[in-house]
Amino acid sequence: MTEHLDGAVIPTGFDVPVEPLRRAAHYSGGPGCIAEARSFAALFLDQLRTEWCAAIGRRTDGAVLLVVSELVTNADRHSDGPYVLELEGTDTSVAVCVYDSSGTVPQRFPRDPERVGRHGLEIVHALTEHIVVERVPVGKRVRAVVALTAE
Repeated sequence: MTEHLDGAVIPTGFDVPVEPLRRAAHYSGGPGCIAEARSFAALFLDQLRTEWCAAIGRRTDGAVLLVVSELVTNADRHSDGPYVLELEGTDTSVAVCVYDSSGTVPQRFPRDPERVGRHGLEIVHALTEHIVVERVPVGKRVRAVVALTAE
């Protein structure tokens, strides 16, 4: 917090950022893009720990990276072009947004342990507080919010 005394600025402790930390990356869909997106997200989480003093435990860290992997993999497989990964975080949550050129809304299938594949959205729903899919002028945006915990 900062106090103003006759125009002077006096630091009185640690100033917490007001705006969420935001980063975005563009991917072509070529080989290695999913791994690059995970690395980008891992660096983002490290920056969030530093700048926001976010307590992010190993389990939560893994959840964010898995959500990134699932959403980017879906964009990679089902869109006809490049995609964008956008991350927004505070000390309490991380929003993972993926924009792609496909207008097709992803389907969440009912649980079926015998089904091979198509569990991605089911996994994302299990790891997040909420997920929103919306059409945008050039395709769609999938936004999933992961709550941060020290676990």
